[in-house]
Amino acid sequence: MYSNGDVFVGEVIGTAILILFGAGVCAAVTLHHSKARAAGWIVIAFGWGFGVLAGAYTAAPLSGGHLNPAVTVGLAVDSEDWDQVHLYILGQMVGAILGAVLCWLTYYAQFQANADEDKALPTLGIFSTAPEIRNPVANLVTEIIATIGLVLPLLAFGMTKGLVDSGTLILMVSFLVVGIGLSLGGPTGYAINPARDLGPRIAHALLPIPNKGGSDWSYSWVPVVGPLIGGALSGLIFNVAF
Repeated sequence: MYSNGDVFVGEVIGTAILILFGAGVCAAVTLHHSKARAAGWIVIAFGWGFGVLAGAYTAAPLSGGHLNPAVTVGLAVDSEDWDQVHLYILGQMVGAILGAVLCWLTYYAQFQANADEDKALPTLGIFSTAPEIRNPVANLVTEIIATIGLVLPLLAFGMTKGLVDSGTLILMVSFLVVGIGLSLGGPTGYAINPARDLGPRIAHALLPIPNKGGSDWSYSWVPVVGPLIGGALSGLIFNVAF
């Protein structure tokens, strides 16, 4: 059992690193005057995977490195221990907002230059997800399935003692996130993490980004509700099957 203070601090730091890397790769691929401009979806998938790698390894000694309310809920459903769930989720949300602000500061000059371009680019996609085809039911199902594809294998990985003891479990989960992005990310952008989407969306709404466009609050519930359902179902499936 981690202390309450360690849980909160670990999740803030780890989730901030995750979002800094993840939103950072989206900014790198999207914005004008970036050396990685138009590098493509594979680069984005690996950027998010490496963000999980860096954030989870950093947070692991303090909190176990959940970085994701869906993971926290899945573990709680499996263990029936809900005592620190609120601290994990609060830390994840604070960290996600902080990471988005750090991404904005890192690419500040590019965000400013975007205002001066003849064709200014929308910026919400740097911070949060959006579906290619807007169908709330289909989008919700996609997020549920993709999140099960994350949380259920993560729970199963934990059964292999060598992975846990060696720290290799985090590496495996990082590659799992890359795989989800490549295989299941096309329809919705694979939030698979409520804090990953909602925290940066809040930052996008509040930050003084030129020509930023709207924050699409009408869609924002999907990448929150879908992953939470997927995380809970993963815990239930794991309890029944394993």
